[in-house]
Amino acid sequence: MEGEDGWGAPAASRKRKFALDDLNQDLLERVLSRLPTSVFFRLTSVCKRWKLVADSATFQLACSQIPSRDPWFFMVDSHLNQCVVFDSAERNWKTLNHPPLLRLNRNINSIPVAAHGGLICFRNPSGHYIVCNPVTGSSRQLPPPPQNQSLHAIAMNSSSTSDHSYKLVLVYGELSSLAFRIYNSNLNLWEEEIKLNRKAENSDNCFQADLDDDDETVYFLSMTGNVVATNMQRSPSKQYSSVITRKDTGEEIVYFLSSSGTVVSCNLTGKLFFEYPKLLPVLSEYSIDIVESNGELLVVVLSEFLETASLRVWHFDEHMGGWRQIAAMPPAISHEFYGKKVDINCAAAGNQILICINSGEICRYILCDLEGNEWNELPQCIKEGEAKDFMSAFSFEPRIEASV
Repeated sequence: MEGEDGWGAPAASRKRKFALDDLNQDLLERVLSRLPTSVFFRLTSVCKRWKLVADSATFQLACSQIPSRDPWFFMVDSHLNQCVVFDSAERNWKTLNHPPLLRLNRNINSIPVAAHGGLICFRNPSGHYIVCNPVTGSSRQLPPPPQNQSLHAIAMNSSSTSDHSYKLVLVYGELSSLAFRIYNSNLNLWEEEIKLNRKAENSDNCFQADLDDDDETVYFLSMTGNVVATNMQRSPSKQYSSVITRKDTGEEIVYFLSSSGTVVSCNLTGKLFFEYPKLLPVLSEYSIDIVESNGELLVVVLSEFLETASLRVWHFDEHMGGWRQIAAMPPAISHEFYGKKVDINCAAAGNQILICINSGEICRYILCDLEGNEWNELPQCIKEGEAKDFMSAFSFEPRIEASV
């Protein structure tokens, strides 16, 4: 029997049609803020009301409350005046509009040097820095830094809160006497230079190497496929390859690769630096890069030994005072790189590491999932009928609300 409350009615007739346009502005913005960024931009063409949401301060606040977004990888090739990204969520390639500030003559051929959160930092040919949001195209040129010494590292860190602040860290000087300077976005200025002291050898630092020891010759693989001694030859965008981490204790540490291929740790909070031990023996041929994954430093190494090539990911175990392998590319994949004299350049986000593998013979992009030790090759990026060859990549979160 059909009751007055309608329970006996057919299910289809009981369903109430619901449209997003029925939501008030606040609820609409909250719903849209949870969409993947690429989906949101596709939906903005649906109606004018949705398109206007992108500029709403309350919508951007709602976006900032989303803890994390699937990363995009900003790809770097020889044509610097374009923006191509790989969307890890949709697993496809996208072309973004090049930020207007980077199209100016003085900023043409600016190279990306650091990224964090939703921002990427570029360095122009004059050595000035431009920070931009590659999704929205908003950008800002920073005041010139007051330092002329040898630059070793450029690292970037942004706030996870809604204040949209960020900082850029430069590490420079001789390896025996390092210093750093921080750009503060809230104050729009470079803070005073701070000297770093070399950490003394003690029981807590039994693994320290000698920064002044140049007697050993170490061989590395250049981008052109030549074996070179002592000094590494890196992709220009990875020349200042470095990462920054923040420990649970509040300590901020910048890591970079020295010219001899060893990892240097700079504790910005403790104002100390030291060098980690070498990963491979002297006279080994290998290519190396560093990444930050879930707040930890990881080192990616491609080496050749016993007529095969291996690609492994390492983490330094502070308790045992040595490097510990945490992931390895299946030999069936890595063996293909033997004898090709490849160079690797990496970018990481969470448990994912994107590895750009380049030589005069091959150009491949492998995405490693550390959690499942899964290694998958990305599809080719075809633009105007030709496959693009990328040298390196930077990871960032596609955040509409990220402000420069």
